[in-house]
Amino acid sequence: MSRESQLREEICRIGASLYQRGYTVGSAGNISARLDDGWLITPTDACLGYLDPAAISKVDAGGEWVSGDKPSKTLVLHRAVYDNNPDMHAVVHTHSTHLVSLSINGVWKDEDVLPPITPYYVMKVGHIPLIRYARPGAPEVAAQVAKIAGSVRGVLLERLGPVVWESSVSKAAFALEELEETAKLWHLAGGKVEPLEESALQDLRDTFKARW
Repeated sequence: MSRESQLREEICRIGASLYQRGYTVGSAGNISARLDDGWLITPTDACLGYLDPAAISKVDAGGEWVSGDKPSKTLVLHRAVYDNNPDMHAVVHTHSTHLVSLSINGVWKDEDVLPPITPYYVMKVGHIPLIRYARPGAPEVAAQVAKIAGSVRGVLLERLGPVVWESSVSKAAFALEELEETAKLWHLAGGKVEPLEESALQDLRDTFKARW
């Protein structure tokens, strides 16, 4: 099986997993993966739970639609990540409930939507800034992401949900799940959890190379 075929299968597998466990609903959300000659991205208005590997959109290095169904309207946002972080090979975006709620009801800080309340959040996710609301696919959002794509693993789009990037589709999904779980914990605790102390954060940096 070619690398492209493997990526198509992985996108479908991860999409179905996220959908079945309620990380996204309906036709919300999108997933992309970097190829040597462009990108794969889920089609516009596709349901992540029922993706067809053959229908996944392929675009070339210039962003032109090559094959498959019409690409997601967020293609420009995904490209902003890839163009500004060569180590990242996948982007996952969902409308996860607790994170969308967090963006509506108030984040911890604009530069850190959630405090460092668990070690795995610190290690697997790190700093996640808030991007203020703009319509889905708005170019100004991509422009903002382009400026920070090399220094963080993701962003939270106000009223739209998280966008997370990593070295593979699976790793991006895992980081997104950790982000959503932390938002859930924050909600359950009424936003009253104390962050990990600086000494604990430094221990995670020293031991696991955590980026916090």
